[in-house]
Amino acid sequence: MKGFLLDENLPSRLTFTPALPVSHALDFGSNPTDSELWQIAASNRLVIVTKDTDFSDRILVSSPPPWIVHLRFGNLRRADFHSFLASVWPRIEALLPVNKLICVYSDRVEAFS
Repeated sequence: MKGFLLDENLPSRLTFTPALPVSHALDFGSNPTDSELWQIAASNRLVIVTKDTDFSDRILVSSPPPWIVHLRFGNLRRADFHSFLASVWPRIEALLPVNKLICVYSDRVEAFS
């Protein structure tokens, strides 16, 4: 894994610094499709970070899939979003090397290999 790709439904900048570089969907053109983001992530060994269920559904039928971090904790104000994500991010990064799908809820983090 070489970095993180934030889906366009997420803020373009994080207020904390992940261990790997972060890019945003809009860095790859205006309104890239889910399929384009999937291919970019797979080709460049990026982890897709998204709130979109399409990515976690697609991981079940695509091989080999890119890594997916599915944020399933609902809408938060921007400051609360960044604060919560920063608090769980070390756990996410620890789980990623051996798990292709990480689901982040308000009360737990689940990993699937």
